[in-house]
Amino acid sequence: MNAGRMLATAARVLGQLRHDPRSIVLMVVAPSLLVGLFAWLFSDQDGVFDRFGGAILALFPFIVMFLITSITTLRERRSGTLERLMTTPLGKADFILGYALAFGLMALLQAVITVSFAVGVCGLEVEGELWQLGLVAVVDALLGTALGLLASAFAQTEFQAVQFMPLLVFPQIILGGLFMPRDQMPDVLHAISDWLPLSYAIDTVNAVTAGDERWDVFGPLLVVVAFGVGALVLASLTLRRRTP
Repeated sequence: MNAGRMLATAARVLGQLRHDPRSIVLMVVAPSLLVGLFAWLFSDQDGVFDRFGGAILALFPFIVMFLITSITTLRERRSGTLERLMTTPLGKADFILGYALAFGLMALLQAVITVSFAVGVCGLEVEGELWQLGLVAVVDALLGTALGLLASAFAQTEFQAVQFMPLLVFPQIILGGLFMPRDQMPDVLHAISDWLPLSYAIDTVNAVTAGDERWDVFGPLLVVVAFGVGALVLASLTLRRRTP
């Protein structure tokens, strides 16, 4: 890995995003709009948004970044851009980490806006520190980025990249603890949920909103980080120069 080439890749990706306002709106604005819609939907039911709002903050950035990253990376491979880049000294790890850095910066901006909107406008009550909630949102978005990069390595079209959602995203939403506490699930489903990173992301958010501290917050968050790093490593190993 070369830091200079990684930074150059990140700068190139950010430059491309600057000329793609629709993707910027999807990444930065869409999660806040979805959180606002959820808060509005349950505005007449006391405590519902406070109960589920934190988990929603973990969910929407994850989904949005997965979609944007997988489609953008696949588009570069299909257009031949990646193949041309690979004729230079740029390595697969430089490419993957450059993308992760660029979208990580976008995730940071996304987290600041989404958490500020959820707390300041929608009235989400948080017993813990707001910076911890923002940190979880950033890590969740990075997890979506890492899984999106991994999915793009196996998809051949943008439509196929979206089709990975039922495999990589939907099971995590269903078994992550959003609809039912994980300790109340059937034993088999509970065991499966223990291997899904979004489960730990939701656990972390719930710990922050409940005012828990130290290992209750950072323990599951480290698990999410480990899953993200593992996905990036697999993405760099499986990245193909072009789509057949």
